Amino acid sequence: MQFIQNNWPLILVMILSGGMLLWPLVGRRFSKVGEVGALGATQLINRQNAVILDLREGKDYDGGHLPNAVHIPLSQLGSRGDELSKLTSRPLIAYCERGNRSRGASSALSKLGFAEVYTLRGGVRAWVEAGLPIAKNT
Repeated sequence: MQFIQNNWPLILVMILSGGMLLWPLVGRRFSKVGEVGALGATQLINRQNAVILDLREGKDYDGGHLPNAVHIPLSQLGSRGDELSKLTSRPLIAYCERGNRSRGASSALSKLGFAEVYTLRGGVRAWVEAGLPIAKNT
């Protein structure tokens, strides 16, 4: 007991840092947003006509994107989100270059009315590495 009283700040730091390490794992379990790999994404596209949303900026999108993707850069999602309103009955797969920005946008997409929101694990890079097709603007 004396040890705990003498070292309570260190014990508190240990508990807090452990909690911070575990939070991403716990948060995913309770999140309404799913994460799919390239195979899961193709299944959602083919079986449920999922909407594909590219959140990258224009030059990245022009360099190559998933076929039939809707392009709304993350920086414009707040002002252009209403463009997606007629598609809310379908599942939505959001992606960016590596998957980091799309996770951040997922809560905004849920607020737009999408019941099923997914992020593409690994982003467009994972899609390309899986050997799946890329469309380019000409």
